[in-house]
Amino acid sequence: MHTVDGRKKLHLDDYIAELARFEAEGFRRIWATQMPNDPDALTVLAVAGREVPRIEFATGVLPIQPQHPMNLAQRALTVNAVTGGRLVLGIGLTHQVVTEGMWGIPYNRPVRRMAEFLDGLLPLLSGEAADAAGELTTTRGAMSLTEVPAPPVYLAALGPQMLKLAGARTAGTVTWMTGPKTLRDHIVPSLRTAAESAGRAAGDVRTVAFLPVAVTDDVDGAKESAARQFRMYNSLPSYRAMLDREGYDTPVDAAIIGDEATVTARLGELADAGVDEYVGIVFDRDAGVRDRTRELLRKLDSV
Repeated sequence: MHTVDGRKKLHLDDYIAELARFEAEGFRRIWATQMPNDPDALTVLAVAGREVPRIEFATGVLPIQPQHPMNLAQRALTVNAVTGGRLVLGIGLTHQVVTEGMWGIPYNRPVRRMAEFLDGLLPLLSGEAADAAGELTTTRGAMSLTEVPAPPVYLAALGPQMLKLAGARTAGTVTWMTGPKTLRDHIVPSLRTAAESAGRAAGDVRTVAFLPVAVTDDVDGAKESAARQFRMYNSLPSYRAMLDREGYDTPVDAAIIGDEATVTARLGELADAGVDEYVGIVFDRDAGVRDRTRELLRKLDSV
C-alpha cells in the first residue's frame, strides 16, 4: 500500500512482488497487520496466496468487534482453502477509542466478549457445528467448507485474564510494545500456566512478539522515525501498561535499533525470555536500512 494525497492506495502487484522476495530470501511466514482504515488483510492474503506458493500468511491481528464469529470463520476458511492451509489467524480486541469512537460498538466486558467469540469461532473452524448462546454474542450453525484445515488461532493477550483465555483455548498470544523482562516475567509464564491449568502442555502454546527493528548506524535518525511512527501507542492503555511494566518511557525504548551486534543481542534477550517467534516490524523508510535489517533477520532465522 502507498499513500497518495493522504489516502492509501492498494498496489497489489507491488505487494505480491514483495512477498515473493521475502519467500525467495527464505522467510517462512509474514504477518499482515490490520488497521481500521486499511484494506482488508484476509482479502489481500487470499489473492497473494494464489501467487506466492510457499510462504505462510498470518494476521496480526484482526479485531473481533466489527464482525460475527460465523463471518470470520467463513472468510478464514476461504483463505485457508485458497492458500492450501497456510493461514495463521491472529485475532484480538481493538482499543476503546476505535471500538466506540469509530464504530459505535460497546467496549465493555472485553474478556467475556472474546470468550463468547471463541465459543462460536473455534468449532466452526474445526468443521463442527457451533451452538453458543452468549450474553453478548450468540453463534449457531456450521460451515460448508468442512474439508479445509482449521487455521491455528492466536489471541492478542497482554493482561492476566486475556492471557488465561489464550493459554486455555488458543495456540498462543501475539504481543506488541512488550519488552523482554515483561515477556519473561509476565507474558510467557502466565500463558503457559493457563495452558497447564486447562489440561494442556506448556509447549502447546506459543508467544509471538512483535517489535519495531532497524539495523542501522544512524541510531538517532532511526529513533526519530520511530518516535513519529509509534507515538500513538503512548496513549493506548493496553500498550502503555506494557511500556510501564518494562520501565520504558516511550515506544522508542521498545524499538530494537542499532548495528548487527546490538540487534542480535537484543533479539537474544527475547529468545531467553521464552519468545517462540519474533516478528520484526521493519519501520525505517531508507531502502538500505530495510535491506540490511532483513538480511540480519534472515541470518538469525536460519541459525
